[in-house]
Amino acid sequence: MTLLLDRDELHETLEKLARAIAGAAPRDVPVAVVGIRRRGETLARRLLPLLERAGLKAAHYGVLDITLYRDDLTTIGPNAILRGTEIDFDLTDTWVVLVDDVLYTGRSVRAALDALMDLGRPRAIRLAVLVDRGLRELPIQPDFVGLRTDTEPHHIVKVKLTEVDGQDEVELYDRRD
Repeated sequence: MTLLLDRDELHETLEKLARAIAGAAPRDVPVAVVGIRRRGETLARRLLPLLERAGLKAAHYGVLDITLYRDDLTTIGPNAILRGTEIDFDLTDTWVVLVDDVLYTGRSVRAALDALMDLGRPRAIRLAVLVDRGLRELPIQPDFVGLRTDTEPHHIVKVKLTEVDGQDEVELYDRRD
């Protein structure tokens, strides 16, 4: 196991992300921060006060469940757990910041984009990820990245967050070990 971010580095990375998002956000359009369930929603919630400190007050916060939009739904079938989408605002003409923990193949983000478009027509959607590990299978790139790290297919990037896992850190594992 290799520690990519400890607790303090993870917090600093989120502050950096918030500053970058606040600097890019339009001032004449409502901003919505939407986290992909599970750790994306936690990161999105954490970003809200950091964005405000960076000068951007998000008009909306939401949580997106992409389970039914996954391209491997037939594989996971009855094991799929629906946690529900919590977006109680109109996405139309909003500037959406979609938040996820790790960007790898791009398939989760593709599912999230499909789910968002079913809910409205945002002015724009921007992707913010804590970790970009590369190795994309789809032409999807993040707009805001906390940490870029080169990985191999046999690697696992594990984001641990206090709210879910009892601690804050990002670790890199090798499945072969």
